[in-house]
Parts: sequence; C-alpha cells; structure tokens
Amino acid sequence: MGAYKPLDPHILKPSSTNRGYFLSKPICTWLACGFLCLAALHLLCCSPAGTRQAVFSPLRQYINNTYSFVSSVPEQGKSCNYSEGRWVWAPGHARRYNGTECNVKKSHDCIRNGRTDTRYLDWRWQPAGCPLPAFDANAFLSAVRGKHVAFIGDSMARNQAQSLACLLTAAFPYRLVYRDPGRNKYNFWRLAFPTHDVTVSYYWNPFLVRATGKAEDDSIRYNYVHLDEPGDRWGADADTIDVAVLSASHWLLNGGVYYNGSEVIGAHNAGELNHTGVGYAWPLRMAYRTAVQRLSSGRPRTVVLATFSPSHFEGSTAFNATACTKKEPYKEGERDLGWIDKEMRDIVYDEAKAAKARSGDGSAVSIEVLDVTTLAAMRPDGHPSVYMIRDPFANGAQEKMMSDCLHFCLPGPVDTFNEILLQLLRKRR
Repeated sequence: MGAYKPLDPHILKPSSTNRGYFLSKPICTWLACGFLCLAALHLLCCSPAGTRQAVFSPLRQYINNTYSFVSSVPEQGKSCNYSEGRWVWAPGHARRYNGTECNVKKSHDCIRNGRTDTRYLDWRWQPAGCPLPAFDANAFLSAVRGKHVAFIGDSMARNQAQSLACLLTAAFPYRLVYRDPGRNKYNFWRLAFPTHDVTVSYYWNPFLVRATGKAEDDSIRYNYVHLDEPGDRWGADADTIDVAVLSASHWLLNGGVYYNGSEVIGAHNAGELNHTGVGYAWPLRMAYRTAVQRLSSGRPRTVVLATFSPSHFEGSTAFNATACTKKEPYKEGERDLGWIDKEMRDIVYDEAKAAKARSGDGSAVSIEVLDVTTLAAMRPDGHPSVYMIRDPFANGAQEKMMSDCLHFCLPGPVDTFNEILLQLLRKRR
C-alpha cells in the first residue's frame, strides 16, 4: 500500500443542487449518532452482564492500551486508578494473619514485639473512583496457576514478598522448598503451593544488578555495582520465572561505585574515592533496564516494576524513639510527595514505557507498574518504629533507640501492595 493521503474535503462536500435527500445530511448524521447512543445506553442498562462484557471489553482494552500505560486496573467494566486515593477507616480490614505464625522477619512482627496501638490495621486504601477488593488468596493463586512468582530487589521487595507469603499461607497448604541458612535466611527463600502448582520466591538483590561489597557484607563500606549484569542468583533462574516483581531504589540513594564491565563509570556518595559523580537517577535507570532486558527473552511472562516507597523518619535519624510515632494516615493533600519521591517514581514509569516500546506490540512479555508511592507515603503510622525489637521499653526509654520508619509492620499497609498486584495479574489474564 502507498503512503496515507488525507481525503480532500472538497470531494465530500454535498452538492447544493442535489434534491434527492428527504432530510439534510447534517440532520441524518445527528439522528444516526442519537440512535447509536440509545443503543449503547440499552446495552449498558438492559442487557445481561455477559453481553455487556463482550461488547465493551475490546473498546475498554483499546482505550487502556492507547491512553493509559499501567496505572489502572479494570473494575466492573470501568478503569480503576489505584495509584491515587485515600485511606478510609475500615476496622479489622488488615487483620488477615499472624506474623509470628508465617515466620516474618522479627523486626517487622510489630504485635509480637509489643506494639499495643493496632489502629494501623484498621484502614483500607480507597482508590480514586472505585473500590479495591480485599486480597483473595484463591483468586491470586488461580491467576498464577502453574507459575513461578519471584520478588527481586531490596528490603521493600522482601517486605512485600513476606506479606504475600503470609496472605497465601494463611489460606492454603504450602511447603518450604528452600531457605538460606543462618543470618541470610530472609535473603533467599522459596515456597510452593501444591493446590495450584505455584511457586513464590524472594531474591535479595538491592540493586537488581550484580553487586558486591556492602550489599553482601555490611562491614564493607561501599557497594560495587555492575550495571550491565543482572544479579547472579536471580539471573541464573530468570528462565524459570513467569511473574517478576522488581523493586529497587533506596540502595541507589545510598550509592556505590558503578561499573560497565571492568571499567568504573562513576560513583555516588563516595567522594573520597575520586570517581566521577553520577548521582542516583541514572544508575537506577540502568539497573531497571538491565533487569528488564534479562527478563524480556525466553518464555512469556509478566514483569512488574514497583515504584518508590518513601520513608517517614522525622528529623532524618533512625536513633530516635519519636522518629515515626504518628498514629493515623495522612489525609488527602495533608502532605505532598517530596521531589525525590516523585523523581524515583517517574524513573520507574519511564523505564517501563521504554521497555514496552522496545518489545513492541506483539511481545510475549507484559510490562506493568505497581505504583505504591502515594499510598505508602500516606502511612507514617504503619512502620515498626521502635518495635523492631521485642518490648523496647522493658527497661524504660533510652537516650538512643533504633527506629524503623521505612518498612511496614506485618500485617500492615504493605498488604495493600499485594491487593493491587492481584488486580494487575487478573487484568493480564
């Protein structure tokens, strides 16, 4: 076919001498539009649900694919934007499991550690314009039947992975396939759910790409990060992964020395090493890009990029018993996102969009964004704070008390991440 040529409007202009019309063409056009509107209204109001779904689903899909990237999920025939909304009071909504019974990291098991204020469990995320269904373990396992779901990334990826493990094991039988021994037991583990032939894994890899130094041994001062290579462990297993949830950001802010092959490209927060400063944004882009490229070959799969989950340290210190003691979520408009929060979120969207463009429309790899930045930023009340340890005030308040104002208690607000993840996966089906 030749190049597209616009139609000449003069060819379509009706002749003023044509007497063959009972009604003028403009009137006919308006009548036709009115008839179509009435037909659509009849379908919406009077036809069975199955008919409505069959007629309008392709149109919704076209609109979603054309005008929105990944920030919405379908909800009863309409688009549901889960990334913006508010927390509403819903007593008991988040009391879904016992963190001790599902072996969460002890520093996140707030109730076990003596936190008596449990109002943080009584809130539900209300997205803009539609409800977000409570997590349904059977629906999740059915959506990923026969698949390997892998969380790859930093401690927020682990926080979400443990949340999912608890939500699923509270409802279905499981077996522990593997867990790293000793102090690293939370850094790599795998669970199997035989009723649905589902495997859930977590890979500790705070830069997504291969990193040595502090990421492996906290006594080492710097991270040495190879931006051109995926993480060793998950990279070796990548061809077995059907759903990958990637989450990395906070360690990029901390910085490291960055490599391409054996060549040092630059560094961030390592001024005394006399390397070129590269900041945190560009390395974050490259880390996501390398990870997504590794997951864009081989089997069909869904790759989910999670956005930045902000911390709530008051006074910028973790050695303070009052670092995060707020008892309720922020209200809409009460506190704006910081510019770093926005930039980190935007980078994830940019890389997801670029990955989708590279793979093309016919790709077997689906790219999604799990946008949790706003809903997480509004939950300063959901962190362990000083309840990282058991009975922190047993000997009275100390001058210096370590507080965790980044991760969330389990159960807690991070369970909402998995409510949204479920809707993304159901959308892909």
